[in-house]
Amino acid sequence: MTATLPTPMESTPELQLDIDGMTCASCANRIERSLNKLPGVEATVNYATEKATVRVAAPASDPAEGAAPGGSTGLDVDALLAAVEKAGYSASVTVPREARDASAADGAAAASVDEIAPLRQRLVISAVLTAPVLLMVMIPALQFENWQWLALALAAPVAVWGAWPFHRAAAVNARHGNATMDTLISLGITAAFLWSLYALFIGDAGMPGMTMQLQLFGTPEGGAHEIYLEVAAALTVFILLGRYLEARAKRESGAALNALLDLAARDAAVLRDGVEVRVPVAQLQVNDRFVVRPGEKIATDGVVVEGVSSVDTSLITGESVPVDVEIDSRVVGGTVNVNGRIVVEASRVGADTELARLGRLVEEAQTGKAEVQRLADRVSGVFVPVVIGLSLLTLLGWVLFTGSVEIGFTAAVATLIIACPCALGLATPTALLVGTGRGSQLGILIKGPQVLERTRRIDTVVLDKTGTVTTGRMSVTDVAPAAGRSSASLLALAAAAEDGSEHPLARAVVDHARSLGVALPGVESFTSHAGHGVSAVVDGHAVAVGRVSWLLSEWAVELPAPEASAVSDHEAEGSTPIAVAVDGEYAGVIVLADTVKDHAALAISRLIDLGLDPVLLTGDNAGAAAAVAARLGIDEVHAGVTPAGKLEVIRSLQASGHVVAMVGDGVNDAAALAASDLGIAMGSGTDAAIAASDLTIVSGDLLVVADAIRLARRTLRTIIGNLFWAFGYNVAAIPVAMLGLLNPLLAGLAMAFSSVFVVTNSLRLRGFSPLPRP
Repeated sequence: MTATLPTPMESTPELQLDIDGMTCASCANRIERSLNKLPGVEATVNYATEKATVRVAAPASDPAEGAAPGGSTGLDVDALLAAVEKAGYSASVTVPREARDASAADGAAAASVDEIAPLRQRLVISAVLTAPVLLMVMIPALQFENWQWLALALAAPVAVWGAWPFHRAAAVNARHGNATMDTLISLGITAAFLWSLYALFIGDAGMPGMTMQLQLFGTPEGGAHEIYLEVAAALTVFILLGRYLEARAKRESGAALNALLDLAARDAAVLRDGVEVRVPVAQLQVNDRFVVRPGEKIATDGVVVEGVSSVDTSLITGESVPVDVEIDSRVVGGTVNVNGRIVVEASRVGADTELARLGRLVEEAQTGKAEVQRLADRVSGVFVPVVIGLSLLTLLGWVLFTGSVEIGFTAAVATLIIACPCALGLATPTALLVGTGRGSQLGILIKGPQVLERTRRIDTVVLDKTGTVTTGRMSVTDVAPAAGRSSASLLALAAAAEDGSEHPLARAVVDHARSLGVALPGVESFTSHAGHGVSAVVDGHAVAVGRVSWLLSEWAVELPAPEASAVSDHEAEGSTPIAVAVDGEYAGVIVLADTVKDHAALAISRLIDLGLDPVLLTGDNAGAAAAVAARLGIDEVHAGVTPAGKLEVIRSLQASGHVVAMVGDGVNDAAALAASDLGIAMGSGTDAAIAASDLTIVSGDLLVVADAIRLARRTLRTIIGNLFWAFGYNVAAIPVAMLGLLNPLLAGLAMAFSSVFVVTNSLRLRGFSPLPRP
């Protein structure tokens, strides 16, 4: 068997932009609308990756016109950047990953750390300043003479500096005629803080000895004697905490591509005039010849021109058996040479390699995945203008009917404060924190709230075979000795001969013999025949173990017809039979196969119970795939598919109306995981697969997949319940505030209570229990 590469895919001319300044999903929608207004432009903006992908809807008449700097995309880059700036954000052209050297990558990582550090600093300082304010307001015994001025000194930096990101975003939104969660947050903080200033400097709240008196239904005039600094400060801290947690998650958005790039070799031993010279991989040219020793990574795609070996392609293909390579075999950069020295002639370098193509597949799949807009952001587009309108109506109504500006303003402020989105800001992150915390205890990692929304809609689950429903390790499934020979004696001779080999099939035979307590006789000599098998003198007998075809041709072993038929049946089922010859005569066959994981059938049945249709997807042959599918009760099977083919299967299912979850573990699954509506990676798999997924099963236990979906769905129900309460209490309390029956201080307490309720409701997720194990 030789290594093969999929046919290169045609790439569509496009340009990617890095977007800076987005704070919610509605920001992405606004940028997308602005870009799509340009003639001939088709743009999608991904909030999670902070990137815009721009394509030309129709080819330009003159390719030279409007060409983007650095590439012939036919796009006017200046016009694109101007459109983004017009929407209130900034952008820059994305630098191709293949053009980044190691130092640039390190710099990017450092920049990522620097971006989140100021937010963490802002959160910590704001929390430290807010804690004393909350204590003084809520505990009357702490209200010493002139305490309110200390509260102002502590709360002012929080309301102004701590909340500055919200104020700035709200101003940008207002400038473009839009309102988002930032508008609600900024309004709530500003209203509470400004009215506190009014009460302190104009009202009676600044008098020495002032204390806070809580009333269930206070008079509107009482607002001039109360301060609401704790509302402004606490609201700022709560929302900053949510933004910090979100920023930490988004910092990992490029982890899948980084994991792919880490597979590549850093340098290569290039032959120059017969002498090996170590050069960086970036300096490799097509037709360069380089040496690869056992255990080293192959530097780039190429063709073997000297030597024979086995190559571990599992990092790329996800399949468990090393590929035997010889002269004229094609090999893939990033794979590992197992046991022989080979010389490779480079055929593809840089952006043209298979590894680079896989990276682009993941990036394109991530860009094309539509993020479900958060419910709070969707509703706030209508909720915010309505609340502002009601507040102004309250002020106008009280002034017209009572003639008192102070009464009207107090009632208007109470209306704004009771509508502050503190509970809205906590509804998602608290449930997500508790849900993911419980998940981590069960070995389930959930990446974000958008993942939860998709678990409710999925109806199809696609499972990769090797490493997901099977162990990914070869093991002996049958020992068939020839007539007159016992299984134990056959296994003893074969294991003794194989004991000198490091090939995975050989190790499987030796491990099986030792697990059965079979004593291995002494070996007098050992020879490895790369790509074919081994031979040795074992206990005075000439023993050869290896491919059936090799024993037939090289050792002139005669295979009886029944055994030949059985070997063909094993190969058709996807198993790997190896023949054993002793003293030139056929001695038997040992069959190896990738075994199905324990409880895999039960795991599939539980997924079916959740309303999901299972589909088996693998790069293995049709026989092996059909055999595994039959054992697991899976009807739909796609076998012999390449990494690009796996992506196409996912997109085909989606095009037919299915909402698809993908379960995989290899780099070859990364693009399919990213393109699926819900990507589930097994923790025993590669970093690239895990980073491209939405859910990760740390243990690699297929039984946990059903629990992961159950936990995600329950967490989503909790979030929806939290959001319902957050809006519900606003709807119920706003009329009371408008009528002047709600003291603004009580409005602040009600808002705090709504937050406590949301957190308490979220804590119920700690009681989630997995399904019982057999």
